[in-house]
Amino acid sequence: MDMPLLACTLAMIGFGLVMVMSASGVMAELAYGDKYLFIRKQALYAVAGLVVMFGAVFVDRRLLYRLTYPILGLAALLLVATLAFGYEAGGARRWLHLGPVSMQPLEAAKLALVFYLAYFFSHKQEQVKTFSVGFVPPVAVTGLLGGLLLLQPDFGGAAFLCILLFLMSLVGGTSIVYLGSSLVLALACGGLLIAQSEYRIKRWTAFLDPFGNARDTGYQLVQSLYAFGSGGWTGQGLGAGKQKLLFLPEAHNDFILAVIGEELGFVGVSLVFVGLGVILWRAFAISLAQKEPQDRFLGYGLALVLAVGAVLNMSVVLGMAPPKGVPMPFLSYGGSSLVVSCFCAGMLLNLSRGRA
Repeated sequence: MDMPLLACTLAMIGFGLVMVMSASGVMAELAYGDKYLFIRKQALYAVAGLVVMFGAVFVDRRLLYRLTYPILGLAALLLVATLAFGYEAGGARRWLHLGPVSMQPLEAAKLALVFYLAYFFSHKQEQVKTFSVGFVPPVAVTGLLGGLLLLQPDFGGAAFLCILLFLMSLVGGTSIVYLGSSLVLALACGGLLIAQSEYRIKRWTAFLDPFGNARDTGYQLVQSLYAFGSGGWTGQGLGAGKQKLLFLPEAHNDFILAVIGEELGFVGVSLVFVGLGVILWRAFAISLAQKEPQDRFLGYGLALVLAVGAVLNMSVVLGMAPPKGVPMPFLSYGGSSLVVSCFCAGMLLNLSRGRA
């Protein structure tokens, strides 16, 4: 299998455990009286992720291909179940309790959409330029999943799925006219959704001028920028960061890159970028090397799940995109994101082995 991809994936998971431990101790002790609570949970998530990853390495891909539509249906059912039975946090229902385990169905929806689009574009190449066969079905499926996410509401999750659809359609052969028209329409609809929600308007204005309201809507981004600014070239030292002392919300989760910037500086953040760069380089190289169209599209889609997640997280943390809860693959605290990232890496390693 592709050893550089395997080595970088394991290194990122290990580095993520170290940074979650550094970033979460203070919050865990104050909130739960146990400063090791989050790192113990993340270690369990990492073990589960590794089991899933190595399971994906050796699974028969043809079996998963035959289950494309059941996987898609299961993802839709999980999103519906979240609306009905999920628990609310931060004004949205995005999490679902499955016994002792909590999961975010958005992560399952990403994988289901990738498997569906890989199947669709590999089997409809002769008709992919047509409107009724090559354009409407993938848009309808993505629209269904995205609509269920908007009902939670999860605007960012719906946007993530739309980005996956656009990028996979771009290489899948969809007409540029249809893609361009849908992009304009999507931007218009996104602007309308933002304009109709006071909460989203505040997030947008906070992104444009975070220091203009640094104690309210711009608070999180301002604290993130303070963390990067105080890190300098080599950082304050591992464990010596100040922003995680309840100044920076979600320090161990979506904004863990800011903690890395403060404690390990420009050098530490650069190493993260290099690690992610190697993973994405090998992921896209593996997908291009596949002979079967469905394998090629699947590898490309799985690489996009990691790439889009990483780019969106970096953009938010560095103030280049409006605030949105997008975890950093392999690094952020949370089981759903880590297990899905490990599954993506495992399937890419499966493809690199060259056997179905």
